[in-house]
Amino acid sequence: MKEPFAPPGERWEPVSPALARLRHALVVGVAVVLLAVVGVLSLLLPVPAAAWVGAVVLVLLAAPLAWVLVGRNARWWGYAERDADLYIRHGAFFRTLVVVPYGRMQYVDVQAGPLEQAFGIASVHLHTASPGTSARIPGLPADEAARLRDRLTSLGESQAAGL
Repeated sequence: MKEPFAPPGERWEPVSPALARLRHALVVGVAVVLLAVVGVLSLLLPVPAAAWVGAVVLVLLAAPLAWVLVGRNARWWGYAERDADLYIRHGAFFRTLVVVPYGRMQYVDVQAGPLEQAFGIASVHLHTASPGTSARIPGLPADEAARLRDRLTSLGESQAAGL
């Protein structure tokens, strides 16, 4: 039996390792903010010290777990360009495989927020008439995102003409 998430004849193109670095930075940032909030609240509210220590321990245990999970998830993102469609996979625990036929694409856009720009990455969003097959590929190097946008737009126009 063929494995449903195996590459479709081509190899999976991974996203940039900068996606994992960005997500790791977010985990650290959230942990620091939570620890600061716990520290400030411990000075302002009359709650037993055990509660504050418990909150700090919870944050210190959750942060490394989140670090591992976001890194693992980022490594599972990938895409494969084929002649008639684009395969996108993601998810470490709950895997997802999306196949988008080029002829069904309505438009392709590239997005990069301030943090993504700082890490030199962007996301490519594929939009189709069906929201179930609209897809995105986060964490692509900015030049690869522009190349993929142009290629997908070109392929979408040429294959939609045959419909």
